[in-house]
Amino acid sequence: MAARRVAITGVGVVSPLGSGLEEFHRSLAAARSGIRRLAPQLSGRSGVQVGAPVDWDPAPFFSAAEAANLDRVTQFALACAMQAMSASALQGAGLNPDRIGVSWGTGMGGAHTQESSYRQVYGDGEWRVRPLTVVMGMNNAAGSNIAVRHGLRGPFANYSTACSSSAMALGEAMRAIAAGRADAMIAGGSEALLTPGVLVAWQALRTLAPADSADPAASCKPFDRRRSGLVLGEGAAAFVLEEETSARRRGARIHALLAGYGNSCDAVHMSRPDRDGQARAMREALAEADLAPDAIGYINAHGTATTVGDVVEAEAINAVFGSAAREVRVSSTKSLHGHLLGGSGALEFAAALLALEGVAPPTAFLAEPDPACALRHVAREAERIEPPRAIMSNSFAFGGSNVVLVATRA
Repeated sequence: MAARRVAITGVGVVSPLGSGLEEFHRSLAAARSGIRRLAPQLSGRSGVQVGAPVDWDPAPFFSAAEAANLDRVTQFALACAMQAMSASALQGAGLNPDRIGVSWGTGMGGAHTQESSYRQVYGDGEWRVRPLTVVMGMNNAAGSNIAVRHGLRGPFANYSTACSSSAMALGEAMRAIAAGRADAMIAGGSEALLTPGVLVAWQALRTLAPADSADPAASCKPFDRRRSGLVLGEGAAAFVLEEETSARRRGARIHALLAGYGNSCDAVHMSRPDRDGQARAMREALAEADLAPDAIGYINAHGTATTVGDVVEAEAINAVFGSAAREVRVSSTKSLHGHLLGGSGALEFAAALLALEGVAPPTAFLAEPDPACALRHVAREAERIEPPRAIMSNSFAFGGSNVVLVATRA
């Protein structure tokens, strides 16, 4: 049986740049940064100066009682899943809920719930914690709550592979539909890790950027010779993926086709990136999409703004694309929304879809490109472009997990 093609019929976003796909895309096109100085009560004595928090009000989505029993990471997930399902009109489409599944990704899970419990026990000496601590804090809580709320009884999977988690959730959901295991999937990822305990742990790795002395919003500078590290953010993105024929039959708007998925492991080092592993994932995604490198018009790079990571990714892109690398536009939108860890892959795939509409989002604040990162950068400002045939989104993680997604115009 031939593989079934997979359409994207709904997208939901909760991000430091605003909620909803349209607001998110407007912020990217305007190069509006969501990075800012963190409040002292959040950064504590960790030394972490900047982050990309979400201005979040759960009231439009949940009652006070509901919100109290949902970790922040799950609130983000439910909110953007509701947006995506509403945009796709999936629930009124008459599809069998036994054939609709959930595929979700998160790196840290319920970090706020866990930290609150530890503070209560070890800080306050109170050894009785709230009864729902386990189900609020577990890594699969976000995805499971999406399934419960919408009665989705198809395939379920939760991925936690650090920074590639939500990109993997999208790729595996695509394959579930293509193989006939599901007719539709809610796929994406969420992260809410801006807590003092998580920040101090990341600060110990010495990979976080200090605040830019002139403008804290400009603290994350991927591919720039002045780059000094990544900036942590939070948020979520969700997608409704459907078998294409079914989506067209019911008249759903199709944003794009999710056509290629590459998944490789470096098997080299727990934190040092590997050019060959990244290149293998890019080549696999291109092969599955049946595309040559020159069909890609835009790449949303992983681009964390670390000294080594940006160079390795640039080398991998050049190794895969060869002479075509001189033409394909590349940017890292982490310069604007920060690094969402497990939620990054989904949010950046949503960012990459903007290029299919004729706007390549920028690597903001890229004023001094590093010669070691020789790419066709979209620097400082968004570029109006002829809508390309296809786009690529890269997600590379600690542990050596590499995931690459390719989408084509519908």
